[in-house]
Amino acid sequence: MRYLPLSGADREAMLKRIGVDSIDALYEDVPPGRLLPAAPEGLPSRMGELAVERELGRMAARNVAAGSVPFFLGAGAYRHHIPATVDHLVQRSEFLTSYTPYQPEIAQGTLQCLFEFQTQVAELTGMEVANASMYDGSTACAEAALMARRVTKRRGVILSGGLHPHYAEVTRTLAGDGVTALPADVTAQEDIAARITPDAACVVVQSPDVFGNLRDLAPIAEAAHRAGALLVAVVTEAVSFGLLKSPGSLGADIVVAEGQSLGSSLNFGGPHVGLFATREKFVRQMPGRLCGQTVDADGRRGFVLTLSAREQHIRREKATSNICTNSGLCALAFSIHMTLLGGRGLRRLAMINHAGAVALAEQLESIPGVAVLNRSFFNEFTVRLAGRDAAEVTERLAARGVLGGVPVSRLLPRAGLDDLLLVAATEMNGEADRRALADALKEVLQ
Repeated sequence: MRYLPLSGADREAMLKRIGVDSIDALYEDVPPGRLLPAAPEGLPSRMGELAVERELGRMAARNVAAGSVPFFLGAGAYRHHIPATVDHLVQRSEFLTSYTPYQPEIAQGTLQCLFEFQTQVAELTGMEVANASMYDGSTACAEAALMARRVTKRRGVILSGGLHPHYAEVTRTLAGDGVTALPADVTAQEDIAARITPDAACVVVQSPDVFGNLRDLAPIAEAAHRAGALLVAVVTEAVSFGLLKSPGSLGADIVVAEGQSLGSSLNFGGPHVGLFATREKFVRQMPGRLCGQTVDADGRRGFVLTLSAREQHIRREKATSNICTNSGLCALAFSIHMTLLGGRGLRRLAMINHAGAVALAEQLESIPGVAVLNRSFFNEFTVRLAGRDAAEVTERLAARGVLGGVPVSRLLPRAGLDDLLLVAATEMNGEADRRALADALKEVLQ
């Protein structure tokens, strides 16, 4: 009864209150054949707590932890060093238990943290206003497309071929009809300006893109503006803000990003934190929460939620967002990490990332059968493995104790991309790690 605390009498009382005769009656609407007739084969009906812990531990031991071997995976989620101060502060009870300000008038500390976060995001992106965060980069991207529709009164959404496939899929799901995704663009040669249609609300371009290419957003922004459309700039590696020109300075109208690289570990894919910034003239169409600074009746500084036109407050069809909260704790971690780094620290971190990636690219390109496809990149790039299946190669690298990258076929399972491998290098990879990957890859490709 340890894991099933209800007695038979308890269950009978619940069924009577619900108004059904049996537990099976609760599932009568499930189509025939969808319910399992019994427990899955090989799964025991019961086990003791100690036995369960041992079994789960045995299963977990089959995983290769990111910090246990040379690690070069990226593709939208990156392994960076997180100062111990970040975890120490976010685990304080006043932060950990106050995930989001549902009672904003009394959550002054939480609101101030989010206000500082917004200020940092606005400065990083080169925009005039930022919100209090989104769930993650992909949902922020979709919300940007919906916002562009509200601003322009058009429906067309054009997605660059270099946009992360997961971001593209989320945008297609939330935005529905009118979304046009251009073909995968491995070498960033697409003429996106020529694809802007008269009904386009926005053009969505990622830089660095999913293949690692740096994109010049300025001419794309000019073309979009001539056509009456907005430019949505997407960034999945927040550390790149420390070295590259801000999207806002290049003409972007909306900037969305994944902030996981600063303050949040990989976490098996989440939770992460979405960044969202725009120009002040569009602020009333911006989704999510916005924290503002004000003064109270006594002239003391205070913080408030403002322009909160979300479905919590008004009719859903009139809301600016379907996201009723923000990633408060992850936003706080981002803000603490960013504060610890400062502007010069972020730039130094970005330079270390770029230098390590350049060194790794040079080492890999010296291996017969390996070609780096990028002309310019930040800390991630794409290599072609001379007709070899990249998924098979990464499995063989893992067997040698190296997590060597992400096969492009995992993101884009289509013909012609099977021999492409995405490789990311951060400050966590030293010369020993780079040499380990180069040596293992040379051995695998022989």
